[in-house]
Amino acid sequence: MEQEEITQVQRVERERIFADRKRTNILKVPEQRLIHFLLEKVPKSVSPNMMTAIGIFGSLIVFTAFLLSAFYGRYLLLTGIVGLIINWIGDSLDGRLAYYRHIARKWYGFALDIIMDWLSIILIGLGYYFYATEAAKMLGFLFVVFYGWSMIISLLRYKILGIYQIDSGLLGPTELRVIIALILILECVIPGSIIYSAIAFTVTLLVINILDTVKLLNIGNLRDEEERER
Repeated sequence: MEQEEITQVQRVERERIFADRKRTNILKVPEQRLIHFLLEKVPKSVSPNMMTAIGIFGSLIVFTAFLLSAFYGRYLLLTGIVGLIINWIGDSLDGRLAYYRHIARKWYGFALDIIMDWLSIILIGLGYYFYATEAAKMLGFLFVVFYGWSMIISLLRYKILGIYQIDSGLLGPTELRVIIALILILECVIPGSIIYSAIAFTVTLLVINILDTVKLLNIGNLRDEEERER
């Protein structure tokens, strides 16, 4: 009975910490449990802004991994996986830490999160650009553009519905990090495979964005009809 009460308290606390956004990604449940566990371990001297800086540092490691791999060998790409993990820790815990400590600044945090996510994607895309062959460099640019498109969709959805959702169906930033990590591993095992992986990745992002854009326009149309009927 006591254990059930503890579990219930933890569930309520998790719901409060993640209440500002709607999540639909595959890894939602284990990810939120892990984040909640890590929040309890973060030293009091570490602020949410410090966690944001840690996230950007992780993206810099990914960028550096691509850059060094271009000159010293593809196996250095594996250090990019460490960077993705660090990026996930910083990006996932910064805002959640603020809510956990009851010091959240909703609009400041929202703006900072979007800007830092954009900078992270630019760093990763730029890193790929330096690593890729001349014929495949455009894929890095397309990755940044398509991911930016998905961010715009999230912001527009927030404006129209008042619901902040960073996931596209079952895929979210965490799943994308996992996919990128798998692409890096595959490139180490099969040299040159990153080109085909990048093509598949960018095409998938394009299709998802097109579908999400159509849904968003339909939602906007319904919202217009509702407002006209008032």
